[in-house]
Amino acid sequence: MSKESIEKIQRKLELITQKWWFFLIFILVQFIIPPYASKGYEWAEMGTVTGEILSHAIVFDYPALYPIFKIVPIMLFISIGFFRNRVTRLFSIYAAITYVLFAFLQSIAVTKKYGLGIVTINLIMFLVVAAFWFWEAVAKKNDFTPQKRPLWKYWVVPLAFLAFWYPVNPDTLMPDFNPIYLLTNVAGLTFCMMTPAYLAILTLYYPKVNIATLRVTSLVGTIIGFYNMMTNFLIDPGKLWWNGVLHIPLVVISIYALVLSLKSKKSEPI
Repeated sequence: MSKESIEKIQRKLELITQKWWFFLIFILVQFIIPPYASKGYEWAEMGTVTGEILSHAIVFDYPALYPIFKIVPIMLFISIGFFRNRVTRLFSIYAAITYVLFAFLQSIAVTKKYGLGIVTINLIMFLVVAAFWFWEAVAKKNDFTPQKRPLWKYWVVPLAFLAFWYPVNPDTLMPDFNPIYLLTNVAGLTFCMMTPAYLAILTLYYPKVNIATLRVTSLVGTIIGFYNMMTNFLIDPGKLWWNGVLHIPLVVISIYALVLSLKSKKSEPI
């Protein structure tokens, strides 16, 4: 694909993703795409079905993979500091692959009550995000060249680190700051814990990043973060409050990144 073609597609993506109707579509589909369950369910059970699928997602069946998806991103994050733009494409491809994994591993489960279940809307949204990261691997708009930044912009780093660490006891769901979790828990294979890290990096190099990818990733992050705030703090706060705290990085970094993406100079129609 020629450079001119890539630039033309990029401008179109930036133009489309800044339209009001683009955001409206993402909001409306939350209400019109229900979860799937092979054994069926009543409309009133929709929330229960979603919770059952997410809590029994197939990602929990593959703990042997957890260290891989902790060590590899750590190596990638470090390599950005040393190799800069030489790892731009590799970073984007890795992010894209993980979003595909989030889509299938976190959105699908086999439960006794509902059979095969799929949180369809999450599956679709995560795959859309993956597509934008794959596109960035082609467009290479992310520029990791060192640049002077105000110190305050680094506020995203400790929050993203907390999410990536995900210091929670898997049995009690209470705080557990065991450093081994940096290398062993499920966080590396979850949308909610990895998205803050990806967005944090993009915000630190903003505005020399792929604005369309930043915008779509942060939009979906904001939506998923809102759901988690509702679930963890309103539905079962006694059990899930700490899990809710650990989802705050997703919410605040996603909103921050979304605002940055909308502040960026608007693309002109082609």
